[in-house]
Amino acid sequence: MNCEHMQEQMIAYLDGKAAPAARRQAQEHLAACPACRERAEQFSALWRALDEVPGLSPSPSFDAAVRQRVAAEPHRAGLWAWLTPSPRLALAATALVVFSVWLSSQRPGPQPIAFPAPQSIEAEFSMIQDLPVLEDYDVVASFDALGELPVQPPAAPQGNAER
Repeated sequence: MNCEHMQEQMIAYLDGKAAPAARRQAQEHLAACPACRERAEQFSALWRALDEVPGLSPSPSFDAAVRQRVAAEPHRAGLWAWLTPSPRLALAATALVVFSVWLSSQRPGPQPIAFPAPQSIEAEFSMIQDLPVLEDYDVVASFDALGELPVQPPAAPQGNAER
């Protein structure tokens, strides 16, 4: 038996309520461990001191005073008391319903969808006829032939030798 286990079993051992096997183990441990033996002696001394203290008896009016205080305590509501509606709860629920009805009646009406003005079939057909031209225009518009040429620094003049 170790000291931790002995501390758990010490009260039962000192009271004489420990099983015979546990009592024998406790006696062996107390014989071998001075710290646990000292603690057991302290417990025994404390209990002897408490046994010497005279018991106090309550006054004759104590019982009547306790009964009077118990009767004066307000009655506690039962478990289902929270189900009874209170005026605040009823007002809050009514306000919530009224607000919900008002909010649902304030929905904006359906907004008209703006469609583009119908074009004539001839205008659409002329666009389709010009499609190859428009495709060529897209290619030409993004073509920058001069931007792809390497940049060369300007040549320095050679003096008057050519004149």
